[in-house]
Amino acid sequence: MESQHTEHHNSSQRRQEIAKRRTFAIISHPDAGKTTLTEKLLLYSNAVDLAGSVRTRKNQRHATSDWMTMEQERGISITSTVLQFQYDSHTINLLDTPGHQDFSEDTYRTLMAVDSAVMVLDAAKGIEPQTRKLFEVCRMRHIPILTFINKMDHMAREPLELLDEIEKILGIPAAAMNWPIGDGPAFQGVYDLAKQQVLRFTRTEHGQRKAPLTVSDVNDPKLKEALGDKAHRTLQEEIELLSVAGAAFNEEQFRQGKLTPVYFGSALNNFGVEPFLQELVRLAPAPQARLTTGEATVDPYSDDFSAFVFKIQANMNPKHRDSVAFVRICSGKFTKDMVVEHPRYPKGLRLTRPYQLFAKERVSLDEAYPGDVVGLANPGLFAIGDTLSTGTPVQFQPLPRFQPEFFAAVHNKDSSKHKQFHKGLEQLVREGAIQRLHRADQSHVPLLAAVGELQFQVLEARLASEYNVQIDIEFLPFSAAKRIIAAASTVQQVAWPNRALHVLDDDGNPVVLFASDWDLRFCRDKHAHLDLQFEDLGFTVAAAS
Repeated sequence: MESQHTEHHNSSQRRQEIAKRRTFAIISHPDAGKTTLTEKLLLYSNAVDLAGSVRTRKNQRHATSDWMTMEQERGISITSTVLQFQYDSHTINLLDTPGHQDFSEDTYRTLMAVDSAVMVLDAAKGIEPQTRKLFEVCRMRHIPILTFINKMDHMAREPLELLDEIEKILGIPAAAMNWPIGDGPAFQGVYDLAKQQVLRFTRTEHGQRKAPLTVSDVNDPKLKEALGDKAHRTLQEEIELLSVAGAAFNEEQFRQGKLTPVYFGSALNNFGVEPFLQELVRLAPAPQARLTTGEATVDPYSDDFSAFVFKIQANMNPKHRDSVAFVRICSGKFTKDMVVEHPRYPKGLRLTRPYQLFAKERVSLDEAYPGDVVGLANPGLFAIGDTLSTGTPVQFQPLPRFQPEFFAAVHNKDSSKHKQFHKGLEQLVREGAIQRLHRADQSHVPLLAAVGELQFQVLEARLASEYNVQIDIEFLPFSAAKRIIAAASTVQQVAWPNRALHVLDDDGNPVVLFASDWDLRFCRDKHAHLDLQFEDLGFTVAAAS
């Protein structure tokens, strides 16, 4: 009886812990304010004292989620990071993603690990190309999306126009949950449509501290005095119009990814950030069931443990010059030193040295639950897409790779750094940052492929900073890479274009690089009588290709 009572207690505790979890990503076009909003969510959860600095036992440290030197220099996110913090009795797992289109692949893998997303829009620019692509990736997985229209402290487009654009371009109803009071220098706060309250904020120095909040009624004489008669009357008219013509919020449609609630604010000045965080915790779903390769689902409340590796990152912290596997827990309970099934280790694998992650910082942990992301020391044990489980073996749907569009030969400037050079390349291939191809003539010069040109700049910067290796990058005149699906005898009959190059992928499969799509089509048409087929090196998502 005692063991049954203990088992029931443990099961009940696990269910409570799972229900507390909120795991989401922030997606946006570059410069929409994603990183700023991330820091302000940390500020209002008390994970930081000032925006930009983390609470630690010993001192205050820089807490920006953009931890790479290159990210800080350029002001863009290059790699995904995980930030776990507590808010209002909930455990929040925030997965910050790259906004730059060259890193869509990293973002896509991260979106496979979340249960909801926050879409950040610039109030002056509305829907931008990268926002649209990332939204489509979310739509493919039916991920619920909350929208935060940012930068209302700048001159902005008409709110109704922005709502209309979301509905027309993204094809999804947009339900306003609050309404901005002014814009630009006159922006004072928001009107909460459900609570029928005016939330007025006071600016703080550099927006580093929480903005003082005043709650009042829309008919408050002080509000009318602050806005002026015309602006106050406009606000009243817009509120009245929304009550009649605005899209009504439907939580079930939101959960199915068919409607997005919209919030206005200014992350820089902290206007509307805390009300948004409160709504995020209220509306975002707890960890959801996940699909396996056989289209079955894994219930997060199952007793059996399951998880998958969605990211690998090396050298995040100079104090820990190692590789870390980012593991999203899907079901059961994670405990330190547990033994799990691993697809390449039939005898099982013991999970030692687990970490809780906070950007580049890490803290040892003993247990974690579905929705959490655990960091595991990775001395070559894990690969992106690996599924870990106990009980009946589970295989989650594979994480696709994008079709590369840029190709380059990479030359090591210092032959004495041969070992470091190849170690660095191997690590970046494992991380999925680049793809490696091998010349059929056994040339020792590595041939690399990437989705975006900026990835080669990251390669150069990381080899220099993490491995003390200097390289020259020689871009090659190819635009298409196709894996050859044909018998060797068939391949020998093909008259390949003069500008085509034969290589092998990391698995030894033959690949041909074409200088243009025209060359590819010509080759196909000319050899239509042969059983010659091609496939992409990666899974091409129309929205993010």
